[in-house]
Amino acid sequence: MSFCDNCVKGVRHEGTAAGKWEQIGGVDCYVGTPEGDYAKDKVVLFLPDIFGAQLINSQLLVDDFANNGFKTIAPDYLNGDPVSPDAFDPGSTFDLGKWFGNGHGPEQTRPPVDKVIKALKEQGVTKFGATGYCFGGRYVFDLAFDNEIQVSVVAHPSLLKVPEDLNKYYSTSKAPLLINSCTVDTQFPHEAQAKADDIFGNGKFAPGYKREYFDGCTHGFAVRGDLSDPKVKAGKEGSFVATVKWFQAHL
Repeated sequence: MSFCDNCVKGVRHEGTAAGKWEQIGGVDCYVGTPEGDYAKDKVVLFLPDIFGAQLINSQLLVDDFANNGFKTIAPDYLNGDPVSPDAFDPGSTFDLGKWFGNGHGPEQTRPPVDKVIKALKEQGVTKFGATGYCFGGRYVFDLAFDNEIQVSVVAHPSLLKVPEDLNKYYSTSKAPLLINSCTVDTQFPHEAQAKADDIFGNGKFAPGYKREYFDGCTHGFAVRGDLSDPKVKAGKEGSFVATVKWFQAHL
């Protein structure tokens, strides 16, 4: 199944967030709801990077998925303590390792996601897609391992063990997998990209597999890229379109 580019409403890069903060299963979530009729039994989980669902870039992406007909929910799985957008500016004393060790490990961040999924199931949701960015890519894989989601997308994923996690995904998950990758990415470098193609590609993974590659882009491009660079702008827009098409085809 394929969809024309014009069938996907494009991502915006600046603007005012249109979604709302709601509590789902006791967890604060940024929620984008489509206008008009939409499939109430399907939800896209938006699993953000370390800057959290509070980052305006992420909220606008949630809104744009909703504009394409998918109710989209970004849980605050960082428990109200995302990294500040200016944490890596020159002169900053922010310590990422300390942040990770101070309440942002899987034992603190996975439970909120599980609570949201449980509550949504009780509301009648039966199919979940998930799109994870950097830090969130790790959680897409974990949810796919448990077959809690039916469709998977990751963009420049972090914290994956390669090839171990790729092999585990192949052997345990039934969720079609899209990977949005790029040129410069120490977290998911060319070697990891090639290994993913080797494990999943050429029809080896029956549920479905595709890897998009955005030349000239660096880690984080799908959310926080420098839009003054035409290649990065094209990569951000291209990864969004690819993700929407993947959900249209499989969710």
